[in-house]
Formats: sequence, C-alpha cells, structure tokens
Amino acid sequence: MEFKLWWFLPVFVISLSFVAVVIPAIVRTANKMNLFDSVDDRKVHKGKVPRLGGISFLPAVMFSLLMVISEMSLYFPLDFQLRYGPVTEVMLALAGCVLLFLTGIVDDVIGVTYKTKFIVQILAACLMCSSGLWLSDLHGIFGIQELHPLLAIPLTVVIIVLIINSINLIDGIDGLASGLCIIGTLGYSLIFFHNDMYIYLLLSAAMLGCLIMFYFYNTLGKPGKTKIFMGDTGSLTMGYLLAFFAIKVSSLSVNSAMSNTSGIYLVYAVSVLLIPVMDVFRVFFARVRDGIGPFYPDRRHIHHKFLALSFTMRQARYIIFAISLFFFSMNILLSVKLHVNINLIILINAIIWIGMNIFITHSVLRMKEKHDPVAESFVDLGRRIVINRKRRRN
Repeated sequence: MEFKLWWFLPVFVISLSFVAVVIPAIVRTANKMNLFDSVDDRKVHKGKVPRLGGISFLPAVMFSLLMVISEMSLYFPLDFQLRYGPVTEVMLALAGCVLLFLTGIVDDVIGVTYKTKFIVQILAACLMCSSGLWLSDLHGIFGIQELHPLLAIPLTVVIIVLIINSINLIDGIDGLASGLCIIGTLGYSLIFFHNDMYIYLLLSAAMLGCLIMFYFYNTLGKPGKTKIFMGDTGSLTMGYLLAFFAIKVSSLSVNSAMSNTSGIYLVYAVSVLLIPVMDVFRVFFARVRDGIGPFYPDRRHIHHKFLALSFTMRQARYIIFAISLFFFSMNILLSVKLHVNINLIILINAIIWIGMNIFITHSVLRMKEKHDPVAESFVDLGRRIVINRKRRRN
C-alpha cells in the first residue's frame, strides 16, 4: 500500500484541536495560580497574560504523531520506517526536545539561569548529532567544502544553539515568533514533500497545527481570558525542531544525486530562518560593543525599532514577515535561477540587512530629535542603562 498525502491532514487537525482544547485550560490554571508574565519598561504588553502556552506544543506534536503513525502501521508494510524516513533521527530529536521542554517549564514558572539553559541546549544538540545528523559540508562558504566530524559536530551544535536562541529572543511582540516559526515550518515542509521525506512531513504537519492555533490565541485573545504567550517552553522546543529541520535540509545537498544542486539546500535552509538569526547576531554585537552581556534584556531587536517608529504590533509583525519572505525569495532566485556563488549571496544579504537596519535606526533617531515620546522610550534603552551603571561606579 502506497503512502497517501492525506495522512498529513489528521496529524494537522489532531495537533490543532489538542492546542485548542488545552490552552484555555492553561489560561484558567494560570489565572488561579497567578502565573503571569511580568510587566516592566522593556515589555510591550499590557494586562495579565500567562506565558505558559508552550506547554501545549510538545504534547500536541507527540500525541498527534503517535495517534496517526500507530494507525498507519496497521495499513502499511512492516518496512514503513525504512521506506519513509530515518526514524532514529526524529526520535533522538524529540528526546532532545523533551529536555528543552522540561527546562522551559521550570524557566517559565520559577526561572532558570542562562548558563543552565545553555547546558541543556548543548545536551539536546548533542542528542541530535548522535543520530549521525550534522552539517558535514559548507559548499564553498569561505572556501570550505567537506568538514571532518571533529569540526562538523561542534559547528552543528553551535548552529543548533544559535537557532534556538534566535527564536527565543525574537519572541517580543504578539504573533512574531509563532508567525516566523509557521513560515519556517512551511518552508521546510515544501522540501520534505519534494523529496518524499514523509516522516519529517508528518512532524512538520504536527508543528503547524499547534503553531497556527496558538497564533490565534496569542494575537486575537483577550488578556485575562484567552490571550497567552508561548514562553520559553514554546520558543525553546519550536526553535530546536526548526534547527533540526535546518540541519536535515542542509544535509540534502550532500546526499543529493544531482550535482547541480550543491549548496542550494544549504542556502534554502538558512534563508527560511534568516531574519531571527541575523537579528540575534546584530543584537549580540551591539550589546557586547556597549560592554554588556549578549543576553542583557533591552529594546534593540528589529520589532522594537518598528514599534519605535509608531507602528502597531500587528503592523510590525506583518512588516517583519514581509522582510523574511523577501530575503527568502531573493536567495532562492539568486541560488536556483541565477546560480550566484554562495559567498556572494552571503555578502548581498549582509549588505541589505545592515543597510536596512542603519536606515531604520536613523529614522528612529530623527523622531527622537523631534522629541517623539514613543521613539524616546525605545531608542538604545540598553545603552542608557550601561551609562547609568558606569556613573554609579564612578
């Protein structure tokens, strides 16, 4: 019996329905126990909003996958796991996801230090690599081709941790992190469908179900009733699974039988998550430049800049979605149609990204010179805190 595409529909529906039922229960529990996200000068939300929405993500994914795959096993031959994907990779990725899920719950309830989260992220990344999945070829980036496992595995761990934190740190306004995760999952799903990677397509369908339902609760819900944030539980688990997809898609160019596809899948994998990854690079650099830790909380992210320009949260996230789709489309055009060298693609992306941020920053500074109260509350808040600290020391 051949694999049928419509098997992905029940995975999506079950995951979506699971989150639809569980999130209201989480909100009611959070209201009774006063488990709300803190409100301070850095946060942009108002009212009491729980940050435990991510608790529903991994259970929804696991429940929908187990339900559908168990039913599939009744109708498919015994060699299902051999024909339709390396189940070992998925199982170890989900095992790593469990570690991050538990860490996220503790962090959302009582708090966890960044050192502890880093250790857990590295352990989860090592679990993924233990399945034999790592980035073994850079396809000419800076002249580097194939990598020895002694270099490839640590590099893959660093990339996984980077992607996890890029999703975690861009979760600053309603619908932004979940929306970018939806875009990323959809992008990877196309590759999985094109390459008949059905076990990965099932996993992405489960992720889409929970993310889309959460997106509606997060953006349309009312504070105190149905509105909820994903918290670290959601951003860590979804960021990890997206990193898993990114590494897997990047490896396809190595295993592909078509020599003319070399490097295309790597460009594709990076382009899907380009905005959160480039934003975290920019913010880390700015913080270190100003003498503070890379994880110091401030208002330097790209969504803060759009809010400083007096855009609403809805407008800001749609603009960022559009920017993400622009970079993705441009890179696919450059790599697939025009066959541009991968290093030149990196340079073009860097120039556009830096130029765009300089333009936005100068626009905010001009508004600040006009004493716009919104702009004054956002521009380089972290830097002012550093200056105040230095004055206190003196």
